[in-house]
Amino acid sequence: MKTKIIIDSTTNVKKELTDKFTVVPLTVHFGEKEYIDGVTIDHTQFYKMLENGDVLPTTSQPTPEAFADVFKAAVCGGYEVVAITVSSKLSGTYQSACIAAEDFGSSVYVVDSGSVTIGAGILAEIALRMAEDGKSAAEIVQHINSVKRNIRILAVLDTLEYLKKGGRVSAAVAFAGGLMNIKPVALIEEGEIKVVGKARGSKLGNAVMLQQISSMGGIDYEKPFLLGYTGVTDELLREFMADNSRYFGGVYMHRSFVGSVVGTHAGPGAIAVAFFAK
Repeated sequence: MKTKIIIDSTTNVKKELTDKFTVVPLTVHFGEKEYIDGVTIDHTQFYKMLENGDVLPTTSQPTPEAFADVFKAAVCGGYEVVAITVSSKLSGTYQSACIAAEDFGSSVYVVDSGSVTIGAGILAEIALRMAEDGKSAAEIVQHINSVKRNIRILAVLDTLEYLKKGGRVSAAVAFAGGLMNIKPVALIEEGEIKVVGKARGSKLGNAVMLQQISSMGGIDYEKPFLLGYTGVTDELLREFMADNSRYFGGVYMHRSFVGSVVGTHAGPGAIAVAFFAK
């Protein structure tokens, strides 16, 4: 039996793989206005609204019914299902998917990625490749559960402003950081953003991020890895790719547009890399 891989809209994958997944959208709230992620608001619109607003947006998970609809369509189409969700520590999306899966017995498996955005994306890519190779849903789930703990996401943020808005740094720290052109280096772990380093200017920030990658064992190039960016332009990511292409072993560096969940707290102008540590 064939296996279909289903993800939620917080997961960001390589552009050329987007159409191979079925996506269940979250909802984005700007004040009293509600948008369906990836349907009634795209990433560019989201960042324009984020930059122009005073209040941080929020997201809400899909309902169990939303998952049940896509599970039913897949199972009726002759598929087994592996649904991979954003970390359960960040969102109730995993629980909604589990509730929906109860009605489909062994035909539907739900996996907590333990990650978010491009981190969940590289896990979903492995699942997709296995499905295309004819592996069963049970085989896919066993493998991705065994490797997901090795996923790391590191990012260089362009500003402390959005961490301040989210209560992760004080207003004084954000103000001082802006004056000194401080670029925080963040580790995204279990859906939470933790500042693990700081540098003056983007180039030094990039160097600190590369040092952090090395300290984590380096990138396993035999597995998927993915670069990401936030904001309405990928200019800073393109500069990073040009400056550090040798670091990545001469392999092609796929990139993805990071969406609302991480973008809310990281703000525009962030660049990130998701990889499996050796």
